[in-house]
Amino acid sequence: MSLKVFADRLLDYADKQGATEDLYWTNLPGFAVLRNRAPTILQGMLYNPIICLVLQGHKETYVGDRKVSFGTGESLIVSHDLPVMARITEASAETPYIALILSLDLQIIRSLYEEVDDTEMADSPVSALEAAKTDISLIGALERLFDLVDSPTEAKVMVPLVQREIHFRILMARHGGMVRQLLLRDSHASRIAKAINRIKDEYAAPLAVTDLAGIAGMSASSFHEHFKSVTSTTPLQYQKDIRLLQARHLIRDSGHTVSAAAFEVGYESPTQFSREYSRKFGTSPRADRMSLQAVGG
Repeated sequence: MSLKVFADRLLDYADKQGATEDLYWTNLPGFAVLRNRAPTILQGMLYNPIICLVLQGHKETYVGDRKVSFGTGESLIVSHDLPVMARITEASAETPYIALILSLDLQIIRSLYEEVDDTEMADSPVSALEAAKTDISLIGALERLFDLVDSPTEAKVMVPLVQREIHFRILMARHGGMVRQLLLRDSHASRIAKAINRIKDEYAAPLAVTDLAGIAGMSASSFHEHFKSVTSTTPLQYQKDIRLLQARHLIRDSGHTVSAAAFEVGYESPTQFSREYSRKFGTSPRADRMSLQAVGG
């Protein structure tokens, strides 16, 4: 099936489901459709480990000092939790942006260890976020998963099989290098993942890079180098981005005041918080809160 036909199927599905201009989660675990009829502004968000296949349109994602662009027929593979800035750059009412997103399952990936030759994992340095043209075999597997969305009886049997195939094809993909590294429990990718989990769990606490290096089993200098290689940012900047994303959630979705949000995510100075928030999101936390209050009447 051509990408255009596949895109039209997804658009028809999104319309029938009443999907908004946001992620629409299907009834299959970790499987979503994203449809937008216009370009979007640059927005901060947290990417979890996923594959995102673009069937129509174009998107830009910024992580640390890197810009990654991908469009029709290309896919983004994310191996670690990453705070990013992203925007859709090509979309219209006539030709909407349409993409499939599938959450990666580390257990499935590790269950494939015996199936992957060690030579396949001897990669040159890669990042936790990579985009490339998608192999037709991977597109076909994702299409077969989508075929099961409206077939609950078949889904019970087939979803685990198709999911396993998809993860295998991601491991074999030209831009699946960092996912391949996660197969190796003592790899730099796996060690950095442990440190990332600690930052996410304790983002409001003071950050000691030496403690994170200990969790990763590295010296402080080696840890800093490998963290930047994997995530394209530093541990301190990573924590700051996580704090600001959580603060924006508290302000916009939970009704926190600016000061309350600042203190809850670990800032001691509301002034510093407002300055860094404005630099990150292009608007002050107070303006963000007031705009939501105006919308809500």
